[in-house]
Amino acid sequence: MIQMSSLLKDALHLFYPHQCISCGDDVLPFDKMICNYCFENLPRTQFSSLSENSIDRIFYGRLNLKAAHSEFYFSKGQLIQSLIHQLKYNGNKEVGVYLGQLMGQSLLMNNRFKEIDFIVPVPMFRQKEIKRGYNQADIIAQGVADAMQIPVAKDLIQRIQFTSTQTKKDRTERWDNVKNTFMIKNEQLFKNKSVLLIDDVITTGATLESCGETILQIPGAILSIATLAYAIV
Repeated sequence: MIQMSSLLKDALHLFYPHQCISCGDDVLPFDKMICNYCFENLPRTQFSSLSENSIDRIFYGRLNLKAAHSEFYFSKGQLIQSLIHQLKYNGNKEVGVYLGQLMGQSLLMNNRFKEIDFIVPVPMFRQKEIKRGYNQADIIAQGVADAMQIPVAKDLIQRIQFTSTQTKKDRTERWDNVKNTFMIKNEQLFKNKSVLLIDDVITTGATLESCGETILQIPGAILSIATLAYAIV
């Protein structure tokens, strides 16, 4: 039976080769998405274990956070940019779940992210989400939730204004673009709860700050932030 299973896997691999989504190497088991070489070269930040890391410092004096984290460094033309691009623009949701699981595993290893009640992905404007077909923050949050065994509350915050892309805006323009953008849909559920807010990439933190401010208006709410990647400006 074991030999037959092995032969079946070999046959499937022959006709449907499973390649590394980063470098294209065709030597992967079907339960892996990237090869060992690419995995070992993921630009991990190790921020989850640092209580005063670069993400915490972004929000000093701006948000009252329990903890903040980004799993990877983001650099143009590098592996993480390629993987996030596949998630956001090529419809590859599997890579988003996979990277979210890696981040969730990192968060589990540190006491700063214990006792989280809800994982909340930063919402996308409804019409924009319909056009894309999904919100990439939802996909990442799903992976984090799989690893941490914490429920996702994706419909409890609403993005009530359309905002143009933040990519080419400076710090002030980014903040002006997202202020007063979010609204709580179910305040009662957040009272005295600890929330982990999830997004894909953090640059200046303007979007996360606006969303986080909305959450912290709720009595007793405790806020933590985690993003897949950190783009240094």
